Amino acid sequence: MRKIRILHIIANFGTGGAQRLLVNLLESYNRKRFEVAAVSLYPPSKTILEYEITDKKLEVYFLNKHRGLDLRIIPQLYHLLRAFRPDVVHTHLSVLRYSLLPILLCQIPVRVHTVQNIAQKEVDLAGKLVHWFAFHLSGVVPVSISQEVANTIHSLYGRGVKTPIIYNAIPTAQFIYNQKRINKQSDKNLVILHIGRFSPQKNHIILIDAFALALKENNKMYLWLVGDGELREIIKDLVSKKGLEEKISFLGLRSDIAMLLADSDLFVLSSDYEGLPIVILEAMAAGKPVIATAVGGVPELVEDGITGILVPPRDPESLSQAILRLAKDPDLRHRMGQMGQKNALERFDISLAIRKYEALYLKLLKECGRI
Repeated sequence: MRKIRILHIIANFGTGGAQRLLVNLLESYNRKRFEVAAVSLYPPSKTILEYEITDKKLEVYFLNKHRGLDLRIIPQLYHLLRAFRPDVVHTHLSVLRYSLLPILLCQIPVRVHTVQNIAQKEVDLAGKLVHWFAFHLSGVVPVSISQEVANTIHSLYGRGVKTPIIYNAIPTAQFIYNQKRINKQSDKNLVILHIGRFSPQKNHIILIDAFALALKENNKMYLWLVGDGELREIIKDLVSKKGLEEKISFLGLRSDIAMLLADSDLFVLSSDYEGLPIVILEAMAAGKPVIATAVGGVPELVEDGITGILVPPRDPESLSQAILRLAKDPDLRHRMGQMGQKNALERFDISLAIRKYEALYLKLLKECGRI
């Protein structure tokens, strides 16, 4: 039986959740049935995921896109599609503005696009116009990573757009194993971990304000911030002005997320909006309770009062109180962590997501008479 050829297209392999998901997918396909590769529009830039791609010997092609609008990428993609001859092209983030025309010209049978954020925030106005055309007139099937993302697709692009839901997923065993490590912090100290780009979406300012409030009642807490981004220096200045340098650590980009989760006591995410954050799945798999803003698909992951605590966005007082509640109750932290881990194992392992994607490809190929 001929293998089905799948080509993923993404802008780059930076440190975002979409890129992390794609690497997880690339190494999880049934290789007896599928031949898989990916394309990055941008050239290599020595990111953590690019080193991982090399180590795992995943097949990835890098193009030479420049920053901003670069129409040279369209013919490059066209020639690559002609050479690879995929049965399925699976796109991510904002690449449809470059890939849609080559996909149509090459008459790719199945076209899939994963929507990784709420639809209103996924792309700019030009991207929304391209996506409307793709979903309505070009046979591109948008996959939602949560029910809330599906709701936003229907709100923005119309109820007529069919969007299957396939939740983001992770290799849960990687985090369960590392959960067994001994926490290096003193039992008297609580370590709070945040992982996310220093960008307006993640709203580090609210987190810093909430942490400062919580410290007034419990000063035996530390906050670790993992990530990089355009607002990092602004947040560092804010921490300095509040005199919190000894309590808040900036850890930068890290490849040892499982280890950091093992060494922390709880995970927090203060975002203004989200699709379905992979970092929450990783925290759950590691057996950590989660405090997060009730935005996007987050309430589909975190069961308030059971696996974590949900708070309103942009509300430092509520976030502070949630931190203090878990800080003073180690038994509650343990119960929530165990329930979250059970949920991650049962619903969000990468083996479940990859089978659903494979089934979707086969369904669509059958509908168009290719298998």
